[in-house]
Amino acid sequence: MRVAELMTPDVLTVTPETPLKDVAELLSARGISGAPVVDEAGRVLGVVSEADILAKERRPPKQARLGRLLGHTEPGDAKAAARTAGEAMTAPALTIAPDRRVDAVAAVMLDRGVNRLPVVGRDGALVGIVTRADLVRAFVHTDEQIEREIREDVFLHELWLDPADFDLTVRNGEVTITGPRTDGERELIERRIRLVPGVVSVAVRETASA
Repeated sequence: MRVAELMTPDVLTVTPETPLKDVAELLSARGISGAPVVDEAGRVLGVVSEADILAKERRPPKQARLGRLLGHTEPGDAKAAARTAGEAMTAPALTIAPDRRVDAVAAVMLDRGVNRLPVVGRDGALVGIVTRADLVRAFVHTDEQIEREIREDVFLHELWLDPADFDLTVRNGEVTITGPRTDGERELIERRIRLVPGVVSVAVRETASA
């Protein structure tokens, strides 16, 4: 499964000039935690989130207040003083392409600790957004959907294997496959199928000798 199949194409965006107060009202009204900041051509410049807005409300520690009195600038001062989305946003934005697989999205989100990723085309323009909630929904695939993805996407299009050569069953997300001829083929198939959304476990068995 690819990002394009999961993403939401209708994305709330703001411009660098959007007042931070307006950003907070938009996020609250839409019930979302962040929005991409785009330029006139729709290219993603950054992301402004609840955390960026909360920086305005955070009381600086005593040492930071003392440093300001002495003329020192703290890293969080810029966000605390921000008045627009462009001044408050996190940039450059972490983005992903629409043709990336779901497992790649999950890895980026977990490794970088983000809840959403703007999806951009080759020109850098925004085409959608994918969230952790979208990945969770992908995991709720039916056994029939899982089997179809394994046969059509994994076997046929990615591994160039004939699906008819394998006995495949899926029950409650537990996949059993009989047919691989070598240890290398079994390992490759098992590793790839574990990445299919909704798969709980994989058992790959060699064809029984006659």
